[in-house]
Amino acid sequence: MVPTVSPVTATRRQMLQQFGAGFGAIGLAGTCASIAAGDDSSRDSGRDGAISVPHFTPRAKRVIFLLMNGAPSHVDTFDPKPLLAKHQGEQPSGKLYNPSKGSGFMPSPFQFAAHGQSGLVMSELFPNLARHADDLCVIRSMHTTVPNHEPGLLMMNCGHLQPVRPCLGSWAVYGLGSENENLPAFVVLSPGTPVVGPQLWSNSFLPGQFQGTAVDTSDLDVDKMLAHIRHPTLDLAEQRQQLDLMLAINRRHMEQRQNESVLDEQIRAMELAFQMQRQAADVFDIKDESEATRQRYGSTPFAQSCLLARRLIEQDVRFVQVHYVTEKNKQPWDTHANNDKQHQRLCQDSDQATAALLDDLKDRGLLEDTLVIWGGEFGRTPYSQIDKNKPDAPAGRDHHHTGFSMFLAGGGVQGGMTYGATDDFGMNAIENRVHVHDLHATVLHLLGIDHQRLTYRYSGRDFRLTDVHGRIVTDLIS
Repeated sequence: MVPTVSPVTATRRQMLQQFGAGFGAIGLAGTCASIAAGDDSSRDSGRDGAISVPHFTPRAKRVIFLLMNGAPSHVDTFDPKPLLAKHQGEQPSGKLYNPSKGSGFMPSPFQFAAHGQSGLVMSELFPNLARHADDLCVIRSMHTTVPNHEPGLLMMNCGHLQPVRPCLGSWAVYGLGSENENLPAFVVLSPGTPVVGPQLWSNSFLPGQFQGTAVDTSDLDVDKMLAHIRHPTLDLAEQRQQLDLMLAINRRHMEQRQNESVLDEQIRAMELAFQMQRQAADVFDIKDESEATRQRYGSTPFAQSCLLARRLIEQDVRFVQVHYVTEKNKQPWDTHANNDKQHQRLCQDSDQATAALLDDLKDRGLLEDTLVIWGGEFGRTPYSQIDKNKPDAPAGRDHHHTGFSMFLAGGGVQGGMTYGATDDFGMNAIENRVHVHDLHATVLHLLGIDHQRLTYRYSGRDFRLTDVHGRIVTDLIS
């Protein structure tokens, strides 16, 4: 959907169109890439950022992806395995990606219980999310390709183990565009830079306007989150004149050169930066929220980022990704040691903030068309990991990719549902297995996009988020 354009904006765009060089579609506001439907002409128009519509009626209009960097333990959160206690200390059999470094199977110390009318089972670590049991769709049969952080994060975000491919948020915005001309369509919130960094929100070979806009939430002062958002001397009218002059100069430059896509992307970025002054400072200022609301989310960077995510999607930002990292630890959920205590602390923070976010989305009527995703890049081993240098220290859990859990909520998914299963020990996904490619295909489907038709021609081939993989998990859809 393209936003209504005010007469003032329309006049400005008409002027820019007269400058030529494709400036009429400037800014992210009305820019929607066409989705390749199988013929070369539609692929070409996609490259030019032509306006299009979804392939079918979307269930979700926007996405909030809460990424638990470092990978939570599924057997301590959403996938109870009572047999781990019976077989405690036994070494797992079969081929392991990494040979066991610990003392064998390690049961979870946390109690599990059924919640809501649906009887959805989850750990005692999530007392607040338990209120939303009937809203959650827990996938217990997730699996991915390798259990290493960098390729795992790239797979979860970009559908490929190696850099650099466009990420999920960039593909979504490429397909659907923006509904707010004053804000980026894709925003990434993180207190500092996570492992891998900007490649996780990269547009790669997609046009530059589809890259995620990263905001450092380690300091929530608006002028620090959005550096130079306010011009020190010029008002908006004077800045408009200055920017229009720059556009005219750039037009002369482009008339003498062909295929200046990088310059066109810079022009779009400058236009968006100008437009952001109209709204961004207000949206990013969470001090506008009541003290009670801020306390309900919590005071940590992740909690405040969740609150900010809600404010952004209220203003029709298409895709918001929140990374659970800290300034000192870029992989907080990477609990190689003292797994139990660390998960207790991490889940307390994530539980409170995520539940508050779901509360607000429901209260505002936004959850039904906002898809919320929660999970890490993989899971953690059902068996222990011991630090050989500190053998008496509390045990941790190693990386685990052959079976783990994530949950979805809102945006057209079945609430109160547990999908798929791992084996009795939580080692391998064995029932209704869902690869990351399948998750991506399903997310795009909920947004009204056929993942096989959302393509972009680059270097002689048609690329897509799911590459040659991916199936839509229709059982998850309400």
